[in-house]
Amino acid sequence: MENKDKKIRFAVVGCGHIGKRHAEMITRDEGAELVALCDIRPRAELGIEAYPAPFFSGLEELLAADLKIDVINICTPNGLHAEMAVRAIETGHHVVIEKPMALTTQDAERVVYACLRYQRLAFCVMQNRYSPPSVWIKEMVESGRLGKIYMVQLNCYWNRDERYYKPGGWHGDARLDGGTLFTQFSHFIDIMYWLFGDICHIQARFADFNHAALTDFEDSGLVTFDFVNGGMGCLNYSTAVWDKNMESSLLVVAENGSVKIGGQYMNEVEYCHIKDYEMPELPPTNPGNDYGPYKGSAQNHNFVIRNVVEVLSQKAGKSITTNVLEGLKVVDIIQRIYACKAKNGE
Repeated sequence: MENKDKKIRFAVVGCGHIGKRHAEMITRDEGAELVALCDIRPRAELGIEAYPAPFFSGLEELLAADLKIDVINICTPNGLHAEMAVRAIETGHHVVIEKPMALTTQDAERVVYACLRYQRLAFCVMQNRYSPPSVWIKEMVESGRLGKIYMVQLNCYWNRDERYYKPGGWHGDARLDGGTLFTQFSHFIDIMYWLFGDICHIQARFADFNHAALTDFEDSGLVTFDFVNGGMGCLNYSTAVWDKNMESSLLVVAENGSVKIGGQYMNEVEYCHIKDYEMPELPPTNPGNDYGPYKGSAQNHNFVIRNVVEVLSQKAGKSITTNVLEGLKVVDIIQRIYACKAKNGE
């Protein structure tokens, strides 16, 4: 493992909105050092003047430079995540993989296998786990204070229009994007799995209301299921909302009370009525990522980078916040939901 006294050296592959966010958080972390950037587009087009690290035009070129790199952050289009992660692991690097970890369970399993074979670590980015309401509800569920879980409703109503799905980009492409649940809402499926475990008896309906000319896949879906651990749930989602994001919310009805976490980014507790319990005041949630015409999930990438630094520096008691098996499970759940398209003949 790594020397506790030195900085953890990162390279970021993919310098779009999220890649730049990774670069910024690495630069800000006192235990981290940004040693390389990589993108297929010319450096001058990327807006990365703030990061003077060496620049490479491809992963193989980066690897061939033989720089001292501890961690490679994969921030490329979804369909490239697994392949690039496996290559980085094979060449002796730990990896941070932006969500989703892969677009198929088969590819996700290849990443897991590579980690085991080469004894490297994979950190999956699921930054919503760090938001104060998420940390709070996790403790409420794990402590048993809610009792048996009866019903869970997850609502994700966002805007993604021609400002996001631009001609020539990878968003909306079946092979590189994978679908609405992978690119937009895998964070929320991760939170549901983290809190309540796996699902079964999945039924789903899908529609493409206003994205037929923009994407290769659905923009909306209604999904129902049972939890393996007991209780039932549903996921309602859409990117067909006009002009701006409406909400992401989690509603829980349980034996000892009910809770709703809402807001645009599941950033506030809107309802809490639980037996013999008084709701504490939670710290504020970071604002959503601002991409100009559209918005994303809460800005928690700093927590992701800090977790990597602490784990690789062998800080006592620190473990990976979202490990490779959890990343695999989110891919598996999404793939099983999308399997309903074939059943429905959609």
